[in-house]
Amino acid sequence: MKHLMTLPNLLTGLRFALIPLLVVLLSLEQTIAIAFLAWFVFSFAAFTDWLDGYLARRFNSESVLGKLMDPLADKILVTTALIMLIPLGRIPAWICLLIISREIVITGLRGLAASTGKVVAAGKVGKIKSNFQYFGLGFLIFPLALLPIPYQHEFGMLLVYISLVLSIWSAVQYIYNLRDIFLETS
Repeated sequence: MKHLMTLPNLLTGLRFALIPLLVVLLSLEQTIAIAFLAWFVFSFAAFTDWLDGYLARRFNSESVLGKLMDPLADKILVTTALIMLIPLGRIPAWICLLIISREIVITGLRGLAASTGKVVAAGKVGKIKSNFQYFGLGFLIFPLALLPIPYQHEFGMLLVYISLVLSIWSAVQYIYNLRDIFLETS
């Protein structure tokens, strides 16, 4: 049995711990300093997603706990950012609803597949989708007045729209790849 307190698992735990801080920061009046701090917390948490996976593979310290908690931490981080950006007027609620609904459906499908003994790894499109989400949300969180980045919000939204298309595309792939689960008869 592998040790649970591996560095990748600790990084995943750190990502979970940063989520309430992100909620608080995005709940406050968005001064340049608060918005920058929120962006930093979100970006650092997103970076730990890449880092924990890299370290787990590099040092062969993948664990069942990590395989369960890492994608959960990612989904909660993205969901938190999406929801907290709605009242700030930076993202339409319908986009958040579609992205979050997709995550719930795919998580359910993975659970169903696991109950039949099938392990469903994240697909390439899903990983690309996550990167578009992280970068898009990062642009939407970053304070507009800090740097003169032309069309910063629009660029962030473009990345989120791309992530939405990739979300739907990867969901269709998951459903297609797991179709035999639905077609099984008792």
